[in-house]
Amino acid sequence: MPPRLTSRFARLATFRRAAGLLNDFRFEQPDPDRFYGAMARDTAAMIAALSPAPLLGQIILDVGGGPGYFADEFRRRGARYVSVEPDPTEMHAAGLPQRGSIRGSGTHLPLRDGVVDICYSSNVVEHVADPWRMCDEMVRVTRPGGLVVISYTLWYGPFGGHEMGLTHYAGGARAARWYTRRHGHPPKNLYGTSLFRVTAADGLDWARTVAPSRARLVGSFPRYLPRWMWWVLRVPILREVLSTNLVLVLQRTG
Repeated sequence: MPPRLTSRFARLATFRRAAGLLNDFRFEQPDPDRFYGAMARDTAAMIAALSPAPLLGQIILDVGGGPGYFADEFRRRGARYVSVEPDPTEMHAAGLPQRGSIRGSGTHLPLRDGVVDICYSSNVVEHVADPWRMCDEMVRVTRPGGLVVISYTLWYGPFGGHEMGLTHYAGGARAARWYTRRHGHPPKNLYGTSLFRVTAADGLDWARTVAPSRARLVGSFPRYLPRWMWWVLRVPILREVLSTNLVLVLQRTG
């Protein structure tokens, strides 16, 4: 990598940060402002640490930007922030102004080739039926030398079932039925429709075998773990459970 780029983020990957984020996960449904506000701050800090240059003036594309919590954090750092979100209900869920937002599909990004400096997605891959096509699109719209940062929740980790909790270990369809029976309505993240099984192996395989025609993998790490636990990513089965969230960092080559 640019190993120095990942090393800059590694300094932020403390136990205190990890504990704070894990605590905030409890508020995704009851207090989304708290949860997504914390995620926005952490994401902006992570992207700033990974970028080889200051974010000031850089064009950043957020694929699956949702209701707009991330915009202010990036603009505060001087970045030119644009988001793409396919669901109008999701875009307006928080009542935030949608400045610089585009309604469009992540698997068919409505942008020309090589027009952004940094393209990232945060916890979106697991909600896309064809996630690696979306990742291909992210590479396409990034300029040569620019960064693609993909962060996603691993199915076999404790948060893989999202609001369904640990019941997803009994199977996604069964967990959705149990949730519906218990709450009287289906989960927001419905398995097979808006939530899919994705693994660390899937992402690493895409990054190492498909992406190299246009980008190279320059870093990977478990996002929510402190630096001293990053070794779990080197153990194939263990990483699927303990990593919880995988970050892939790629640099566009041509």
